[in-house]
Amino acid sequence: MIMYNWEELIMECTNCKKCILGDTRKNIVIEKGNRNASLMFIGEGPGEQEDIQGTPFVGRAGKLFDLLLEALRIKEDQYYVTNIVKCRPPRNRVPNDDEARTCLPYLRNQVFLVKPKIIVCLGATAMRHIIDKDARITKIRGNWIERKGYWIMPVFHPAALLRDESKKVLMWEDFKKVKQRLDIICQNQNS
Repeated sequence: MIMYNWEELIMECTNCKKCILGDTRKNIVIEKGNRNASLMFIGEGPGEQEDIQGTPFVGRAGKLFDLLLEALRIKEDQYYVTNIVKCRPPRNRVPNDDEARTCLPYLRNQVFLVKPKIIVCLGATAMRHIIDKDARITKIRGNWIERKGYWIMPVFHPAALLRDESKKVLMWEDFKKVKQRLDIICQNQNS
């Protein structure tokens, strides 16, 4: 697999037409946050507002996500956000396996460049493509998985909370675990 530097990766993504999503997007949606962060969040794919603005997690679910991070005092310079696919699937549908497979080398390149210690899979789509295609988010969410030197945790996608408020307590508990591990990593880096 070819690894690009940031400038090359952004150019490669911007010019990508390897799947049909490249034909329907308004903007490529690559990243938000600190490229040197210890914490990486990976979502499913851009929605309508993300496609318009070219930034991940700026729609309704993104605003809820921001409130959650703010409440836990996870600062903007502590995290990096991206998605499985970099282009909006039509009508905000779930990206299909071919679309995800086409984009996964870009995501792997981002992980390689950022070198996070913690990866949080936001929702079932991210979880399936990063952890296990047969896993169920309701069964493994909130549990740490250590793989290849990364601490990985699947959690509900913030959009799921907009549809089902009963998940808020579970999401809060999961994010508290993320914050605790992040604090430990930051303390170890500073000592």
